[in-house]
Amino acid sequence: MARNYKNLQIYHLGYDFVLSIYKVTNDFPESEKTNITSQLRRASVSIILNIAEGCTRSSTKEFFHYLTVSYGSAKEVEVLIQLCYDLGYLNKENHFLLSTKIDELNSKIFLFIRQIEEKIQGKKHYFYQKFEEEK
Repeated sequence: MARNYKNLQIYHLGYDFVLSIYKVTNDFPESEKTNITSQLRRASVSIILNIAEGCTRSSTKEFFHYLTVSYGSAKEVEVLIQLCYDLGYLNKENHFLLSTKIDELNSKIFLFIRQIEEKIQGKKHYFYQKFEEEK
């Protein structure tokens, strides 16, 4: 099944988010270049790369897998944004901007995963049932 990542809203939101991350992290301390700056950039890029790679997979189940990896990276970024704020690397304005963007992206990826999961034959909607149980 051919899919085009360029037709997915989550890809475009993610791409815009990556650009914001790169812009904001340019002002991070030089001492963090190989640690938090690198991890935040790699995790944010991982979001869109996994969406794109998942689109190349032939089965819905494989596509679903890559979307869940993307979602995991987005959650990783969410934690890193809070950590950067608490460490004083992000000002209040940039923290709000990035937090708002990653919250929207996480929500849309999650809803998209649920839609894809419903298309997998024999799947018992494990992803979102388990998520709901953990609340």
